[in-house]
Formats: sequence, structure tokens, C-alpha cells
Amino acid sequence: MKYSEFKKAIETVSDITILLPDNSSVPQHFHITEVGLITKHFIDCGGKERISKLISFQIWVAEDVNHRLTAAKIADILNKSAFITGNADFEIEAEYQTNTIGKYAVEFNGNQFQLINKYTECLASEVCGVDSEKYKLNLADIKQGASCCTPGGGCC
Repeated sequence: MKYSEFKKAIETVSDITILLPDNSSVPQHFHITEVGLITKHFIDCGGKERISKLISFQIWVAEDVNHRLTAAKIADILNKSAFITGNADFEIEAEYQTNTIGKYAVEFNGNQFQLINKYTECLASEVCGVDSEKYKLNLADIKQGASCCTPGGGCC
């Protein structure tokens, strides 16, 4: 979901419900502790320089169960962060504490916000030689001592 879509969605709801990937809800007394513009400047495993940008929200749940963020209060938080986010319309990401800090994509179903699991992937598969279908194996099926990579095979 793009930042502009998130801001429009906030205007359409009165109560904020955030669903986790398992469809349980983030407790209604959550806080948004930060909104930020994240820039990641990196090299992929194929040696290509990349820059990615996104708008990040941190969702935190405290012990103050009477706390409730309204849509208007979230809109106010977004307005206060405008000097950082500017006119950026990047994808948004939500951080939420489970066993560790999880990072999630966000979708809106017309009534509720849904946190969507994110996954890693090889960004340079065309030069790395990794065939994503080939490596979808059950680890129990791999023979002990067998190797997936060969010297000089170009896989990292």
C-alpha cells in the first residue's frame, strides 16, 4: 500500500482495527510511536547498487489499556511527520513487536488494515544462478553430505 492510499483510507474509517497475518487483532490501545522515511542503500549479491525507500510506522502496545488512537489522531501524527515524509508516495511498512520486531506490508480491505508478512528473496537471481523452483526442498529430503553449490558455480 502506498502512503497516499494509507492517508486516504484513514479518512474513511472512524475506528482503527489492525489485523495481524494470522487475523488476530493488534490490541485497540496501540500507539504509533514513530513515522519515518527509510532509505536503504545497498549492493545485492550480484554486485548491483540499489536504493529502496519506504515510509515506516512503528506500532507499539503498552499497558495503558484506555489509550485509543482515532483516525483523526493518526491523521494528526501523519501531518506532524510531513516535514520528514514530504510528498513521498512510497510503499508503507509497519513494524510490530511479536517474538522480535516484525516488518509487515500493509493492506486495507475497506474496513480494517491488514499486516502482511514480508519475505526475503534473491534480487540478482539472473546472475546468481539460483532457480527458485529448484530450491523449494524439504530439508529432511537432502542427503547428508550432499551440496547444493559447487565450486565455481556462481551461487554467491
